[in-house]
Amino acid sequence: MTDADDGESDGSGGSRGSRARLFDALDRLVAASATERLLISGSALLLSVAIGFLLILAAGRMTSCGSAAYSLLGVGFCYDPFVVYDSLFLGAFGDFLANPLNGQFATTVSETTVLVFTGIAVAVAFKAGVFNIGGQGQLVFGALASALVVYGFSDAVSGLVGTLVLVPLGLAVGAFVGGIWGAIPGALKAYADANEVITTIMLNFVATSFALYLASGPFKAPDSFANQTRTLPEYALFPQPLFPGRTDASLLALALAIVVAVGIAYLLRGTSFGYDLRTSGIQPDAAEYGGVDAARTVVASMALSGALAGIGGAVYVLTIAGNFQTGVPDYGFDGITVSILAGNNPVGAIAAALLFGVLKSGSIVVDVGTDVPPQLVGVLRGLIVLFVAMPEFFRMIGQRVDVRDRFGGSRDAVATDGGEEA
Repeated sequence: MTDADDGESDGSGGSRGSRARLFDALDRLVAASATERLLISGSALLLSVAIGFLLILAAGRMTSCGSAAYSLLGVGFCYDPFVVYDSLFLGAFGDFLANPLNGQFATTVSETTVLVFTGIAVAVAFKAGVFNIGGQGQLVFGALASALVVYGFSDAVSGLVGTLVLVPLGLAVGAFVGGIWGAIPGALKAYADANEVITTIMLNFVATSFALYLASGPFKAPDSFANQTRTLPEYALFPQPLFPGRTDASLLALALAIVVAVGIAYLLRGTSFGYDLRTSGIQPDAAEYGGVDAARTVVASMALSGALAGIGGAVYVLTIAGNFQTGVPDYGFDGITVSILAGNNPVGAIAAALLFGVLKSGSIVVDVGTDVPPQLVGVLRGLIVLFVAMPEFFRMIGQRVDVRDRFGGSRDAVATDGGEEA
């Protein structure tokens, strides 16, 4: 490519030059080391905080208040950005130095635990080249099934034996039902060429609507105004010895999430099934040529993804809720962003889920401890997630899509002795 070609702004040479620079940037992003990716994410986080700082000041100028909470260059503002960010990030840990097991940190732990499961659920499907947008429905059905089965067996056992029997039973039921619900769109894609994005989204509505019917009708708790099932006995929940007075967080559940994330990482990297799954996601034609059953791999990956989301639903019931109730938080949808933020790395999903857990828990502190409206807090959270996740999102696109072929070039073009692409 000549200098003139590269410099033209309206000719084909200029277009090729612009595309080449774009592809080079994507190549550098794809080839970035772990340290470089960490620096990129850190820079994106700082940029999002800086933009949020300005938004807080702007909102503070448009709001009426009796006295300024923050002054800058002689100008008063109703909201103090430093207080807001202190509450958003550090508030999630409460008074950690004085009481490491405080209630606010318990909330952070509980949010993080469920998000680890939904994050790795989405990551497994993405690794196989399948977009599982149905994690929320799989989580809801897993949660409902776990609550019903555990309550049904709760009279048969009690005490420590009850815990040792009912908690694993609830997790197994959640995994089974979530796996079945995830395998349905997988089979539709594998054998009927149905778009998994559409089918998983539609199945989310089916799951939530059917769960509402069951929780408000046949299995509704007597004498309850809310649409919910009967409350599980305490011995049927995850043990929570380190958070006295709290029944909605368990370090044991968090430890289970970490073990599962590490186990899934090994499954993807150290087993033949994981190799088949990853190969199918990167290059399905080559995988089939190598003897991989692509259809079976799609169904298996979606079933595994649904099972992990279903376990997340069971953990939600057995730690946070204590029963099934309608209006389950959008953990399944948040799991998509957790997976993208982690670069589809199951172990990385632990850190990404912790960031989400901190933001969710810290938002409560901001809402309660400051006058900042919840809508602005939501904007700040969205900015942080967007800025931090976008580099990994584009990196995923660069890994999976042969953009040069799409625009008329070749990503793997070979240079001849003359320097032209062959």
